[in-house]
Amino acid sequence: MEKGKIGVQMMMLKGKVEEIGVYETMRKVRELGYRAVEVSQIPMTEENVSELKRASDDFEIEIAATSAALEPTMPGMKVETLTNDFDKIVSDCKKLDCNFIRIGMLPLNIMGDKDQILAFIQKAEAMAERLAEHGIELYYHNHHIEFQQYDGKYLIDMMREGTSKLGFELDVHWIHRGGADPVDVINRFENRISLLHLKDYRIGQLDMSALDPKDMSKFMQAFTNIIEFAEVGEGSLDMKSIIDAGLASGSKYFLVEQDNVYGRDPFDCLETSAENLRKLGYADWF
Repeated sequence: MEKGKIGVQMMMLKGKVEEIGVYETMRKVRELGYRAVEVSQIPMTEENVSELKRASDDFEIEIAATSAALEPTMPGMKVETLTNDFDKIVSDCKKLDCNFIRIGMLPLNIMGDKDQILAFIQKAEAMAERLAEHGIELYYHNHHIEFQQYDGKYLIDMMREGTSKLGFELDVHWIHRGGADPVDVINRFENRISLLHLKDYRIGQLDMSALDPKDMSKFMQAFTNIIEFAEVGEGSLDMKSIIDAGLASGSKYFLVEQDNVYGRDPFDCLETSAENLRKLGYADWF
């Protein structure tokens, strides 16, 4: 039977990397049963890249994807970018036997401006062409903002229709938060989504300390921001339908991610997600 590979989005583990280093963090990932990672928000220093490589070899963990900005997230921000550090980023990928690079988000200063966003996506498409010459595919990761509508059409669909080389790393929590059905969106992006983010969506506990009859705005702030990022299987998304749609649409890697763990140890959260995914019938995808 055809299957995908379940992995970890390492943004969750950046604190662990600072605390115990890349190698020991990867050892723990393997102990939890995961055999693929996507590297994000981990500084790609020479030491970290070589430790990722060593851990990948020693623990048989695939480096499914790395992350890179196309240009600075905000003007003047000092970060590695594909525009300025192309050779270094490609070299890191080659060292790690990795064929996917993903852009984590839009530059913050162009959010909400349709024309600037579509111009940015054209630059990403040109970069995808350039990376293809090195055997590397470029992916763009969505949030909810790409579900703004213009003349009844989602911005993310305009991004898809205006490109052919660029892939899309769909994040199912952010699709749902954007008001769309993750399964419908996954189906529309057939053969463009080798990477998929598994992130659940739950309603958290309302902070009743915000209730103040003299200041209802404080309560309304707590009331409207009650949504949480959940461990896979601990929220309201139909993960089985999502994963099956992802596989049918060409996803290879299904990456567990949780932007906030609300005080839990991220390894414990990853263990909960892994247990729930095994219960759903995906034990042999680890």
